[in-house]
Amino acid sequence: MFTHILLPTDGSELSLRAVDIGIELAARYGAQVHAIHVLHPFQGVVQTMHAAPLAIEAEDGSAATRAGQLLAEVQRRAEAAGVACDGKYVSDPRPYVAIVSAARQWHCDLIVMGSHGRSGLARLLAGSETQKVTTNCSVPVLVCH
Repeated sequence: MFTHILLPTDGSELSLRAVDIGIELAARYGAQVHAIHVLHPFQGVVQTMHAAPLAIEAEDGSAATRAGQLLAEVQRRAEAAGVACDGKYVSDPRPYVAIVSAARQWHCDLIVMGSHGRSGLARLLAGSETQKVTTNCSVPVLVCH
């Protein structure tokens, strides 16, 4: 049923729960998983308080180190389940664009990702990368809460 499953991760407990679900599905259907982490590149103007630490990290290389650690964790979980896994991190100010692009690149037939379930003002201000992926991608998305 599935042959290539994309697992976007930001390292949060919610995204790692989605990773585990994606790996379980891959094990069940004999699929390969592909992990992606999207770095937010430094842009001259920091738009949110949350972006400031990422911008500083991007300059000193620790963001790339952290991304490698996140991908290694997905790899470890996949190996424990006997599932083939590869991954990459990319830099893009719009994470959903990078996720949709990766799904095309790897010919994925399913994306499994977490959603924080924000609503109201929080959703308006922070946006929902998961929602943007679901509306901009032709690949089915399994959303984990």
